[in-house]
Amino acid sequence: MPLSPSETTALLDRLGHHPKKKLGQNFLIDGNIVDKSIQLADLPSSGNVVEIGPGLGTLTRKLLDSGQNVHAVEIDKRLADNLEKSEASAIMEGKLSITRGDAVKNPLGSLPKTAENYSIVANLPYAISSAWLESVLSTARLPKRMVLMMQKEAVERIWAKSGTKEYHALSIFISNAYELTEKHPVSRNCFFPSPAVDSMLIRMDIGEKSYLFSAKARNLIRKIFTQRRKQLGSLAKKENPSLGKIILTWLNEIRKPHTSRAEQVGSAEWKRLGELLND
Repeated sequence: MPLSPSETTALLDRLGHHPKKKLGQNFLIDGNIVDKSIQLADLPSSGNVVEIGPGLGTLTRKLLDSGQNVHAVEIDKRLADNLEKSEASAIMEGKLSITRGDAVKNPLGSLPKTAENYSIVANLPYAISSAWLESVLSTARLPKRMVLMMQKEAVERIWAKSGTKEYHALSIFISNAYELTEKHPVSRNCFFPSPAVDSMLIRMDIGEKSYLFSAKARNLIRKIFTQRRKQLGSLAKKENPSLGKIILTWLNEIRKPHTSRAEQVGSAEWKRLGELLND
């Protein structure tokens, strides 16, 4: 079971640790939410799971108990030290590895390169959620499933539809690779300290026709969305001739007027631009 607020406070005091707002450190204290995360993950009897920001190890222990090999990434030295001590036996048995550092730079920790059909289950530090997801999408192999605790507003932005102000480049990259299969609101009272924002537990499954944009395509689409109010035809003319020609060809193929703006183009239509850039 997760530690109660008083137990969490006592442990943090023993560790000489104060939750760091800039790292998005809000510790899960509701056992029902931990159990729900495991249920949504629908993990095999044994497998590989990446966990980002294990913190005090509440979710880590549940993952280990379910038979998983857990590859955790923790940037906070005190929390990493504590987890190494509390889960020393799992580390000795090769069931738990802890990578110390920035999960944005190393989004999969020490996950073996031979690991297939792995999942990610994490109470994701809100400060890095979008940047970390971008990093995951830039890896050579995608997890088959992600069960993530995220800020509600971030979920709404990531899964925004075209034609809305929330729609942006990451919305396009994610929706072409994954399907949002479940989402559940989570009370602020399930965390210590209580965050100032609402949270949501989501499950994303890799799509049957999952598509990954190349680095070239991602960079271009991000660039276009920084000028989201400008007409795509005008933006094409500012690029080098060969790239500009590809953009205009793309607009013609998807039957969008050159006066269209980035937010007016659907996710599947952006995929076609990615394909043209790879030809």
